[in-house]
Amino acid sequence: MIIRPATLDDAARIQAIYAPYVTDTAISFEEVVPSVNDMADRIASVQKTYGYFVAEDEAGEILGYAYGSQYRARKAYQYTAEVSAYVADAGRGKGVGSALYDVLIPHMKASGYHALMAVVTLPNAASQRLHERFGFHHVGTTPEVGRKFDMWHDIGMWQLTFK
Repeated sequence: MIIRPATLDDAARIQAIYAPYVTDTAISFEEVVPSVNDMADRIASVQKTYGYFVAEDEAGEILGYAYGSQYRARKAYQYTAEVSAYVADAGRGKGVGSALYDVLIPHMKASGYHALMAVVTLPNAASQRLHERFGFHHVGTTPEVGRKFDMWHDIGMWQLTFK
């Protein structure tokens, strides 16, 4: 498996990985699948400041992606970022999320971030395990803050602070 920075040429595959999270789950609270152009814009907007990485298999197929993004807009939060990872069905159970975080998290630390936040729609045992494997700690749950598929969903917050 190769982990490399995402490029704008990856937008179509990233969009294809993300689409089922939007249409079939509450893992993402988006309700409409972003277009390929929207995904390219997202890659471009976070790549330099936060980092955006893809995991490729030996055949060059993208199996997942992870990126950092702004946590909150106020200046006081400038050293805190949010991290996210998404894995294609073909990559599940193969260590794709871990391989991505093996690159993203040190990148975020080297970029000067003090704390990383992960927002997880609950329940999501795989995401919880991934974040805890990398030293994130559960810092709270906010009940019933997202509504999708005519149901209320809780979110959990996981935090990693660099010492």
